[in-house]
Amino acid sequence: MTEVAWRTALVTGASSGIGEAMARQLASAGVQVIAVARREDRLQSLASRMPRGSIEVLPVDLTKKKGLALV
Repeated sequence: MTEVAWRTALVTGASSGIGEAMARQLASAGVQVIAVARREDRLQSLASRMPRGSIEVLPVDLTKKKGLALV
């Protein structure tokens, strides 16, 4: 990945698929990632495989008002 113009990214759906791939690429490029998804176990697994402190895990359900408010 090339150099990016921002320091922090919010990635939804980060526990699998395209969201997970984007979170990995951004964290590897030095971007601080806030990873959002319902599955905390998968988010924690993702964070454990990346450079320490590069991914902040936020397990919420964005289909719920409470989840949206937290984000």
